[in-house]
Amino acid sequence: MTTGTHTVQADERNQHIRININGELYPREKAVVSVFDSGFILGDGIWEGLRLHQGVIPFLDRHLARLWEGAKALDLDPGLSQAELKKRLYDTVDANGMESDVHIRLMVSRGIKSTPYQDPAMTVGGPTIVIIPEYKLPDPGMYDRGVRLYTVYVRRGYADVQDPRINSHSKLNCIFGCIQASKAGYDEALMLDPHGHVATCNSTHFFIVRGGEVWTSSGDYCLDGITRRNVINLCKANDIRVYERNFSVMQAYGAGEAFVTGTFAGLTPVSEIDGRIVGDGRTGDAGRLGGDGRIDDDGRISAASHAIDKGKAGPVTRQLQALYRQLIDSECGTGRQ
Repeated sequence: MTTGTHTVQADERNQHIRININGELYPREKAVVSVFDSGFILGDGIWEGLRLHQGVIPFLDRHLARLWEGAKALDLDPGLSQAELKKRLYDTVDANGMESDVHIRLMVSRGIKSTPYQDPAMTVGGPTIVIIPEYKLPDPGMYDRGVRLYTVYVRRGYADVQDPRINSHSKLNCIFGCIQASKAGYDEALMLDPHGHVATCNSTHFFIVRGGEVWTSSGDYCLDGITRRNVINLCKANDIRVYERNFSVMQAYGAGEAFVTGTFAGLTPVSEIDGRIVGDGRTGDAGRLGGDGRIDDDGRISAASHAIDKGKAGPVTRQLQALYRQLIDSECGTGRQ
């Protein structure tokens, strides 16, 4: 088992999954694509990570809207409608008898090349669409110990080099960051923008809490993550001051709390950044927010909050974890749309 923000509990059922390739289901050991595929040759494609919860893929319309925007930017025709792709996703998880605790990797490449070359004109036929559903639960210990971040030399670049807002297969800068952080003994890379401000992590989005305010990056140099945006909206709806702004690593060092977000694990506390313990190493410093699941007027964490995600998560992080779980349940409670 590896460590990091995507550490999972091993599940034997994943050896028997069926994978969807262009509308056909294949057992895991026979699910292959051509060596001439654009995704393999060039990283020419886009992808989404999805979760299945209570038989429903939450926020699916938002994921597909982002996929289609990326496809348009790459001048890539998915070859089917969003409604047709939605049906294919659900047909795949239903064929696998899946209900919950499932992570889905949806990948769309430009398709097969007549020869290994980057020009899209060399593509023959339609796109390659792969759907891989796997039983994946985050390692529960991750919420207790928190994740450790390391600031790497690899930057999130300008949009005229490679727009970081596109969820493309070409993730080499993130991979470089991941390798550097791993070699240094950390779980995830903290990546800066070209101006030295905090941008994001190599596979998650980064938030800090200072004086009761929640800060995240300006968003100019990172993907507009679905979970990231949900957390920002939850803050606004629950009277938690939230800012998308430029801030430095030094300001992250001084934060009372920090956490990362992603479709896979939701909100995960950060315990350490570059060897600096976040907050007091246990509860953080969120300021007095009041109300259930927050800090009471006398400075104590309320019982409702203390029951949620003990360990490295501070009170604001715990509150947002609870609100996010409620949002997921509400989103899935209406059934498939």
